[in-house]
Amino acid sequence: MQLLRKIAYPFSWIYQVVVAIRNLMYDIGWFSSQTTTTPTVCVGNLSVGGTGKTPMVEFLIATLKDSHKLAVLSRGYGRKSKGFFMASSNSTVETLGDEPYQIYSKFPGVALAVDVNRLNGVRLLKEKVNPDIIILDDAFQHRKIKPHLSILLTAYNQLYSDDCYLPTGDLRDSRSQAKRANYIIVTKCPPNLTKTQRQELKARLQPKPYQQVLFSYLAYSSTLGGFQNKLTLNDLKEKEVTLVTGIAKPEPLVNYLKEQGISFEHLRYKDHHFFTEKQVTMLTTKTCVLTTEKDYMRLDGKIKQLGYIGVKHVFYEDGKTNLSQAIKALK
Repeated sequence: MQLLRKIAYPFSWIYQVVVAIRNLMYDIGWFSSQTTTTPTVCVGNLSVGGTGKTPMVEFLIATLKDSHKLAVLSRGYGRKSKGFFMASSNSTVETLGDEPYQIYSKFPGVALAVDVNRLNGVRLLKEKVNPDIIILDDAFQHRKIKPHLSILLTAYNQLYSDDCYLPTGDLRDSRSQAKRANYIIVTKCPPNLTKTQRQELKARLQPKPYQQVLFSYLAYSSTLGGFQNKLTLNDLKEKEVTLVTGIAKPEPLVNYLKEQGISFEHLRYKDHHFFTEKQVTMLTTKTCVLTTEKDYMRLDGKIKQLGYIGVKHVFYEDGKTNLSQAIKALK
């Protein structure tokens, strides 16, 4: 795979030029961006995935839901429905997509909709729900909307400043577009990252004077969800475990489980993978299947001995308070 990416390097230049031209059209006003009347908060990245967008959206919901009337708008990648679709108790992973379905399952009291056309989605959410704030999930590249606050995520071990463009690297947008973010959050940091190391990372990102750089790490839950018999991570040390991942960057979870002394076989699939009947049948033969919360949404009800490990962002110092206060000020 790495060899193929190196061979494809010339195509990265072509991709970079195309992306640069598109952004230039928006920057000079040839393509229009609209600011909606309802305050919007954009959560996104410059890469193709693996920065922790869904846990960040969930963090924002948990922080704001008691003080604001929230709505979430996502594209609904991989869903089988079309156009604007509002989540309800009858919704499924097929109609919403795995990540929106996960969010709605955890926060059923928060309005959630999916629509490829973000402007149309915001308009219909305003008509149907009239929320105080709309969280735009994975919308940094969707420039038809100019959000009131933009949060740009970048992973500790693959900063956008060090990455290459597709298909050689994982960048899907120009590094220069980081200028549109109000907050840049370095995610998936080591829990013991020092203040000096944070300053070094900040220097590599070269933020603008108006931008704030925050740092977070992933905290995995010790109590596992989904299993018929409630299990903890320690319980897995005595079992034959099969780890199933269909996410962009499973390495942090893989490393974490190894650090906890858990032995497992790892079945890795592409991001947003919908499991075939044959694959599900194979997984039913496994003694204990552990997966991510997102993958659980696609496998729930199909495998008996299935569970997931939850994850959340934990901020360094006062990052959580800083970010939540900035969003609450939008109301």
